[in-house]
Amino acid sequence: MIIGVGIDVVDVARFKRQVERTPLLLERLFGDGERNLPAESLAARFAAKEAVAKSLGAPVGLVWRDVVVEREDGHRPEIAVRGSAKKIADEAGVAVFHLSLSHDAGIATAMVVAESR
Repeated sequence: MIIGVGIDVVDVARFKRQVERTPLLLERLFGDGERNLPAESLAARFAAKEAVAKSLGAPVGLVWRDVVVEREDGHRPEIAVRGSAKKIADEAGVAVFHLSLSHDAGIATAMVVAESR
C-alpha cells in the first residue's frame, strides 16, 4: 500500500550558489559519502531528501543527513533512512522508498513513493 508520494525540483545553479555562499550547508544536508559529488548530483540528492520528507507528510524533526541516497555501481539509486528519518518512516509503516532521479537543463528532479509492508 502506498503511504505517500513526494516530488521536488531543484535549480542546480541556484543550489550551487547557495553551497558556495554557505559551505557548512553541505555538512547540514549530506553525509560524508555524499558531499564530494558534482553539483548536479548533490542537487538531485537534495531533491530526493525533500521528496522523502513530502512522502512522509513533511514531519517535524526530520534530520536531512538521516536520509541518504545510495547507489552501487550498475544499480539504481536507493533511499536509506536512519536516525530520525527511520523512526518517522517506521511509525508511518514505511517498508521501502521507491526513488526516481533526473537532471536536465539545469533542473534536478526527484520523485519518491513510500510503500508499506
